[in-house]
Amino acid sequence: MFFECNHRRVSLAIAALGDRNPEYLTHREIDATIALAPEIRWVGTEDARIDGYDGLWVVPGTPYRDEDAVLEAIRFTREEGMPVLGTCGGFQHMAVEYARNVLGIAGAAHAETDPEGETIIVGALACSLVGQERTVIPVPGTRLAAICGSESFAGFHYCNYGLTADLPGVVVSAHADDAGVEAFELPDHPFYLATLFQPQVGTAERGSIHPVLSALVAAVSGAASSRPA
Repeated sequence: MFFECNHRRVSLAIAALGDRNPEYLTHREIDATIALAPEIRWVGTEDARIDGYDGLWVVPGTPYRDEDAVLEAIRFTREEGMPVLGTCGGFQHMAVEYARNVLGIAGAAHAETDPEGETIIVGALACSLVGQERTVIPVPGTRLAAICGSESFAGFHYCNYGLTADLPGVVVSAHADDAGVEAFELPDHPFYLATLFQPQVGTAERGSIHPVLSALVAAVSGAASSRPA
């Protein structure tokens, strides 16, 4: 696996890292998003090369075929300041990576893939949210609130797992009943945002991409324009 940036290209590219399965509604909605934002491209976890990409979207669909590759890609973007968005499974794995590599919790685990793990960072929700909508309540003053506004909104979920531990240093930027923490971010990173809700769902019907995804594209474009030629 290689995690080096190649900034010699003119066009922008964002890796949608996950194992595409068109049988999933959530993945068909990612396809609809890509149709409107062609700079986003599927990258399978078994070929998790993000060299040559300018941003990363860690998409739903766990367990991933290569979980270690996903965690390494997240680590790279966090350390290198590359714009990164994680949704659903991406949210969960961003939490695990942060716990391991920033907080030093070597045994930080995801209950879906390591139910007997030493320190469960991502555990089963009290109520399954597979195919469910919940009211997402942004925290004023956060990046998510700047993107989506401070008013609550409906967020689509397809998950059974959520954050079950505090992560000192991250900012919780949204919450919801039954789901707990809905979003978190790093204030000192150019663009580091994780959402439990799946913003791509509804793209095909709306005909436009969600503000969260528009913000990722804008962050990647802004980062590219600020680099020396």
